[in-house]
Amino acid sequence: MSEAGEKKRAGAGPDGPVLEAVGLSRSFGPIEVLSDVSVSVRAGEVHAIIGENGAGKSTLMKILAGHLAPTRGAIKLDGSPVELKGPVDAERRGVVLVHQEIMLAPDLSIAENMFLGRELKRGLTVDDREMNRRATEAMRVFGVEAAVTAPVQRLSIAQRQLAQIGRALAVPHRIAIFDEPTASLTPVETSALLGLIRELKAKGVAVLYISHRLEEVKAVADVVTVLRDGKQVATKPAAELEPVDMARLMVGRDLLALYPPRPPAPAGEPAFEVGRFGAAGFAEDASFSVRPGEILGFAGLVGAGRTELFEALFGLRKGGGDIRLNGAEQQWRDARAGMRAGAVYLTEDRKSKGLLLEETIAVNLTLASLDKFQRGPLIDRAREARALDEAIQRFDIRVGDRTLLAGQMSGGNQQKLLLAKMMQLDPRVVVIDEPTRGIDIGAKQQIYRFIAALAAEGRSVIVISSEMAELIGICHRIIVMRNGRVVGEVAGEEMNEHAIVVLATGVSTNGEDVRT
Repeated sequence: MSEAGEKKRAGAGPDGPVLEAVGLSRSFGPIEVLSDVSVSVRAGEVHAIIGENGAGKSTLMKILAGHLAPTRGAIKLDGSPVELKGPVDAERRGVVLVHQEIMLAPDLSIAENMFLGRELKRGLTVDDREMNRRATEAMRVFGVEAAVTAPVQRLSIAQRQLAQIGRALAVPHRIAIFDEPTASLTPVETSALLGLIRELKAKGVAVLYISHRLEEVKAVADVVTVLRDGKQVATKPAAELEPVDMARLMVGRDLLALYPPRPPAPAGEPAFEVGRFGAAGFAEDASFSVRPGEILGFAGLVGAGRTELFEALFGLRKGGGDIRLNGAEQQWRDARAGMRAGAVYLTEDRKSKGLLLEETIAVNLTLASLDKFQRGPLIDRAREARALDEAIQRFDIRVGDRTLLAGQMSGGNQQKLLLAKMMQLDPRVVVIDEPTRGIDIGAKQQIYRFIAALAAEGRSVIVISSEMAELIGICHRIIVMRNGRVVGEVAGEEMNEHAIVVLATGVSTNGEDVRT
């Protein structure tokens, strides 16, 4: 059957589509980022949209949710053409979008964000108690006990994402669009979200779903559309596709082993040692070490304290304990002190904390190592240009225009730029927090090989990740945290998802409490 025939068959149904995109295209100036895309979704159906970074997925979703107008093509609701005048108009028609980017007011609480612009009233006053109660219930759906009165800026990235999902679904809706909703979530929170999506489906809600995690696409989708370079290359029933098939369609080639070969665990003395270290209010009494050439993983649920522990280690938040680097005692008041000692931390939040999105690629690349590029009071632009050439080649940063701003790059290229930026310092210890969050499978494969190469060069590498599969795939050992404490370590044959989940939750698969 032809591609067109497959598209028609996958989108057809006795009740007809609730939402349709018909020949949608979108251009930004002379650049067309979406070209003649047609998809549809029926009530009670989950239609997944997949593709590499820059394939046009988020652009398509923003058009369908009223955030962008198409250059060409039409949108139909219940078979009738509509012109969405903005996101408020789309919500009024029952279309809600969970954004990939966090779009919450940082100074407001979870509850205030969930009901911002649609506050609940009791008489003439705002009913804070009822809003707090509903917000608490919304977070509990994901298994998260969060203080809904706390400012959003104090929350982890994952907790902010869950709050954003709760806000979107608080609006009456019959079409829900999810753009990378699980990018910052651990498997437990992801499982809870997929359960919620199945509940929406059972209630007759039409769901459009974007994710780079192909296993979860397979688990939840009824129909899958693949975009590549802004064009629609396939629409097929999910039952006919395995994750490997999806990956092949996304990248236009076969992907060999996703994870690189793992060399034998190195012997010898640790290069980096941490003893009884704590992050005020988030983690305590953490001890671990990592050898040269070793990749050490950190796993745990949302709120386990992994990111906060390492932010405290690098002086980014209050904390204290013992740090040794190559046997010498360390005390880093800020991240620059760690850099000078030979240790770097790549933040999980590359957009807000890792890169200057309004600056060029070259400026971002040299920002942490400006001393190397100074010639008197000025920057040696020729040397900076050579460093950029080398970084683009080494880390396969794909940009046609080198004057591009960092914010104009895809997520995968931003992550490569952040890695290249920190490697300008030639560190011996590299800590990478959520290295593949929000990037496609092709870029993930590259990032894993970069990490393996860093270890092969004799560097000590620590990877913090919410994706257990990638920790198991690339690490020599995995340390698991729960409720701010290190609760165990797995290695060798014990390095499997079951063992990690038991440690992370404190409960075995048969429901037995095994908490320490």
